[in-house]
Amino acid sequence: MDGTPFERQAMARALALAALGRRSTQPNPRVGCVIAQGERIVGEGWHQRAGEPHAEVFALRQAGAAARGATAFVTLEPCNHHGRTPPCSEALIAAGVARVIYACGDPNPRVDGSGAARLRTAGVEVATGLLAAEGEELNLGFFSRMRRGRPWLRLKMAASLDGRTALAGGESRWITSREAREDVHAWRAESAAVLSSSATVLADDPELTARPVPAADGDVACAAHPLRQPLRVILDSHARVPSTARLFAASGDIVRLVGPAARPLSGAPSAAPGERAAHRIERIATDADGRLSLPAVLAWLGGEGINEVWTEAGPTLAGALLTAGLVDELVVYLAPRLLGPDARPLAHLPALTRLADAAPWRVQDMRPIGPDIRIMLRPES
Repeated sequence: MDGTPFERQAMARALALAALGRRSTQPNPRVGCVIAQGERIVGEGWHQRAGEPHAEVFALRQAGAAARGATAFVTLEPCNHHGRTPPCSEALIAAGVARVIYACGDPNPRVDGSGAARLRTAGVEVATGLLAAEGEELNLGFFSRMRRGRPWLRLKMAASLDGRTALAGGESRWITSREAREDVHAWRAESAAVLSSSATVLADDPELTARPVPAADGDVACAAHPLRQPLRVILDSHARVPSTARLFAASGDIVRLVGPAARPLSGAPSAAPGERAAHRIERIATDADGRLSLPAVLAWLGGEGINEVWTEAGPTLAGALLTAGLVDELVVYLAPRLLGPDARPLAHLPALTRLADAAPWRVQDMRPIGPDIRIMLRPES
């Protein structure tokens, strides 16, 4: 659907509203809604937090009686099931909305066309596909979890111009600038989980938390909500991470994923199924080399309702994820300095004999972050 100039403007506004929930709607999708009488907007709303009213409800409240006979622009197909909130399709019908235009269908099996069908049955005109690509981009993680059973995985790397992440002796603080590190904290805050490895914890002793940073110009989404800590997930197949690690002293939940044969663990009892704990342990299947199965890890994260994962790891885990084809997006911060051939590489990858065998990546975005350059890439295929 191409839409009229006003319809595109209204959907763009709904998408901007949906983006206000970038930090807060997990595990739900980010959704915005605009209600218009002709070309006059009479109501706006966005889904703010899981368990609270959806975007359509807020927009209908603002529109009041003006919703009757109006058009609702929604970034995602209205739901048609009872969860923690009533169905949005029924709310739109009860308000007397004459037409609903939504950007993307909802791949959640509990919705997936049923919302549109309920609206049509009630005599509401329904159209879809307006700014669909933008709508899906806003909810890459949710769509990934619904379609593939696993979250959208971003792999963060910080390197010198010659692709080195640390000196040969391990010194790496700081290759990139304060501005780049602040950008990383903003990404952590928007992610449902931060994934790392025991090797990184043992080498760097990080907290892996999101810290308050100034909102970028025009970044209302970051300014709209107080800071929420992502779930920190540590791959610790042999249970090597000590209880004295700094990450245990920082606020926020932690899950250590260990192998089935890992030694008995003390000081961190496993949580009961479904229980939220400050620190819990889960056992994950291992591969033939005794390492945690990375597909099993991502499947476990999907089962936990994790939509987007921000990964910070050393060259071993980074290389394993890249080799397995599990990285959906690379976020590379390049610092304007050179570290030389003895410094540590970005990732440990299998040696190639032909240049044609190198996996191609497509640049999605490239911009300066302070004195550094941030490049965002996705697999070409």
